[in-house]
Amino acid sequence: MPVFRVALDLPLHRLFDYLAPETAGRDDIGLRVRVPFGRGERVGVIIDVAASGAWPLEQLKAAGEVLRDLPPLPSDFFALCSFASTYYQAPLGEVVLQALPAGLKRCAPPNRRSVRPPLPSEPPLALPDLTAEQAAAVAAVTLDAGFSVHLLHGVTGSGKTEVYLRLVECVLAVGRQVLLLVPEINLTPQLEERVRARFPQRTVVALHSELAEAARERNWRAAFAGSADIVLGTRLAIFTPLPRLGLIVVDEEHDPSFKQQDGMRYSARDLAVVRARQAGVPVVLGSATPALETWANASGGRYRRLTLSERANRQATLPQIRILDTRRLPLHEGIAAPLLAAIDECLARGEQSLVFLNRRGYAPVLACPACGWVSRCRRCAANLVLHLADRRLRCHHCGFEQRIPPACPTCGNQDIHPFGRGTQRLEEWLQGKFPAARILRVDRDSVKSRKQWEAMLERIHGGEADILVGTQMLAKGHDFPKLTLVGVLGADAALYAADWRAPERLFAQLMQVAGRAGRAELKGEVVIQTQYPEHPLFAALAVHDYAGFAASQLQEREQAGFPPYAFQAVLRAEAPQMADAIAFLKAAVALPPVAAHGEVLLYDPVPMRMARLANLERGQLLAESLSRPALQAFLPQWREAIEGLKAPARLRWHLEVDPLEF
Repeated sequence: MPVFRVALDLPLHRLFDYLAPETAGRDDIGLRVRVPFGRGERVGVIIDVAASGAWPLEQLKAAGEVLRDLPPLPSDFFALCSFASTYYQAPLGEVVLQALPAGLKRCAPPNRRSVRPPLPSEPPLALPDLTAEQAAAVAAVTLDAGFSVHLLHGVTGSGKTEVYLRLVECVLAVGRQVLLLVPEINLTPQLEERVRARFPQRTVVALHSELAEAARERNWRAAFAGSADIVLGTRLAIFTPLPRLGLIVVDEEHDPSFKQQDGMRYSARDLAVVRARQAGVPVVLGSATPALETWANASGGRYRRLTLSERANRQATLPQIRILDTRRLPLHEGIAAPLLAAIDECLARGEQSLVFLNRRGYAPVLACPACGWVSRCRRCAANLVLHLADRRLRCHHCGFEQRIPPACPTCGNQDIHPFGRGTQRLEEWLQGKFPAARILRVDRDSVKSRKQWEAMLERIHGGEADILVGTQMLAKGHDFPKLTLVGVLGADAALYAADWRAPERLFAQLMQVAGRAGRAELKGEVVIQTQYPEHPLFAALAVHDYAGFAASQLQEREQAGFPPYAFQAVLRAEAPQMADAIAFLKAAVALPPVAAHGEVLLYDPVPMRMARLANLERGQLLAESLSRPALQAFLPQWREAIEGLKAPARLRWHLEVDPLEF
């Protein structure tokens, strides 16, 4: 009898064999199938139909119904999943099944939903004139020449989106589909609206986690069927089957949100390049501050660099960036007098200002000055953040929260104080300082859904706010014509962080938030407060010199042997006791595959920077090599050996390839 080899969504590096109907054949590969598993039933995907399995036929259970509401998943889908499984050391079943909408993984009857028709015809929008650099960028991406990678490096406001739209137009004209990836859900409404307005007769679908389950499945089916012309999505959309794929665009390609940090850990940006190569189509990576790995690839000739050095609106210029030395200036709630004066002048002109502080809540900690008690999370190695508006202390890592105590839990002192400042405290103080101003706070506490985000953007664009107090939610991808002043607080903390990627992230964040100022005819100004005004990062930032900053950072990384000049993977373990986690990691170092691969260096196991999270102690072990092939040859053998280790109860471990955080 034929045997189905089935991929299931389980953390096991194997396929599962089931007896197939006598009529089963190769045409069933790629279909979903219901199979018995344990005491229940699961939906898996048929990877192969074999004449026999790895087990005697009498030991195999019979497969259930083969679901034929969809055509088989295509070979290019499996090629991408197979690469991701091999490269990221993830079980094939996890990769394949996580790429499907939730409704297609249930054992309930298939949910057959019709694809929505194209929108009614509307008058086409008048296209803006392209700058010479934009026109050159569009012409450089040759759609019929097969695979190519282009880095579109454009300053904020330079019209990268218009380049994307012109390329989309060319792809649609030859009957192909476009996959457009954005890093965050909050960036989709504005871009989706612009894409739909530009292509009113085309079917545009979105794929992201905030969509209702039915809508997500409907949109996925439309993409898979080929009836969706443009697919706009976040990182998981990279796996969406597209039968007519002609172009992949990754906007804000530097953003860490493209890296999945739990479950099946992968980089959607890197998989976009792999998928484009497999499909033989071009991929465009766009950013004002490209990832240093991307910049190195462009500098080395692997990617083609396309530059937009000026803003698309010829009347708009790049903002003036002023580095404000605060070493001898008194600060009022973290704000120096020159920045306050600039805000006051902005109000007098009837323009908008943004005070940027990437720390939400009222204050980062509540403390007792009498005995030194600090509001620490009982589940994590972190402090509880004070949220005064709803009288709660919250952990921003594990979600634990509690009421604000009326007195110090240790000594009973009733005079406990908030220390430091977050966006809520800053908003409160600014309202007292500028009582006539309309102040709007924009962070994940005030904006918790897409509808709230759209309403917030409408208020900002409608001129219903004079001063914005915001986190990184406001730092990228938004165009506020009346916003002319940006003040940045608290930037120094990242300058000397233990994470060697911190300068790169800080530069990108500051460049992005600075780009919000002066996007239209009004001139923009950015004031960055710092106690380290001579730092090279600020010197490069003041003259908008990303290339110079990137060159210096890459030189430092090459000298230190950091990526992109080395290749890394990290083994992490978490357990109720740190000793168990570290002992497990030490046992992994002593396994035979380690000695057999001299090109791979394993560092000593250490606690993670956030050593305790959600009641579990966490340790990590870094594996590094100067050769990517050597590391890739080592990892599967090492992983298989680790799977054979006897681990304490409740210990969990995982491997992450190309980690962004330690």
